Amino acid sequence: MTQTTTAPTLSMGPLLFNWTADDMRDFYFRVADEADLDIVYFGEAVCAKRRPFHLPHYGDIIDRLERGGKRVILSSLQLVMDTKDQAALDDIMAFAGTNMIEANDLSACAALAGTPHALGPSVNVYNEGTLKYFEKEGAKRISLNPELPKASLEALAKAAEAELEVQVFGRAPLAISARCFHARHHGLAKSGCQYVCDKDPDGLAVETLDDQPFLAINGLQTLSHAYLCLTHELETLKAMGIKNFRLTPHTTDMVQVAALFRDCAGGKTSGQEAAQKLQHLLPDVPLSNGFFHGEAGLSFVA
Repeated sequence: MTQTTTAPTLSMGPLLFNWTADDMRDFYFRVADEADLDIVYFGEAVCAKRRPFHLPHYGDIIDRLERGGKRVILSSLQLVMDTKDQAALDDIMAFAGTNMIEANDLSACAALAGTPHALGPSVNVYNEGTLKYFEKEGAKRISLNPELPKASLEALAKAAEAELEVQVFGRAPLAISARCFHARHHGLAKSGCQYVCDKDPDGLAVETLDDQPFLAINGLQTLSHAYLCLTHELETLKAMGIKNFRLTPHTTDMVQVAALFRDCAGGKTSGQEAAQKLQHLLPDVPLSNGFFHGEAGLSFVA
């Protein structure tokens, strides 16, 4: 096991939602200048159709993040299905330069095999054998699936040579599909989606027959409705040897979210106090930590 980092590392995962190019640029500029983060993952991870609108800002955003003291890791798509998706993967590899790439599907894993790279949470690493396979292929940093319970995380941490990372905030990515749920919801075909996912900058709530929200859709992606909040669990994760904590960006004040997790990970704020402050920032969204405790993912175990 090589999880020996003395201080916790705080990262921000790639933006999963379809924000306007200007909103995305302004968001990352503020993150670069104000957020207390060590690593920022950047790149289109959900739908290649969004990428052309954002691509003109890529160079400026990466430059600003690096000047702000952040290490930038470029994220690939979670599902490569056709030539357009493959072109997006080729572009991100060509654009990377010296930046590490996060592989988010097996085609990216194959393309990056033999070179140092990161592994995103959409590539399922559920056991030690899978972990060792991807380490041999060159994975140096692995962001684990948010559905893994404590016992699985502990077993992987004992076996790992790569740095392991766990998502501790934000809607949990659960699935990716060839179909566009947003387009279908609006009565549109995927090929003529009109980019309607931009109407829901944090995802669109999906309700049960009893009108209880339990999932969210984001274009091709399905996420949890509740926001992961593992402030109470940070000390347990650190004791396992997992000291890399990942935040998923949302429209809430992510600079403040990063500050809360930095204080909590550093022992300046208790998990309870940090969770209460997060709930104040997100009064209309439930928090959850059920997956970690082996309970229903939408639950919050005090």
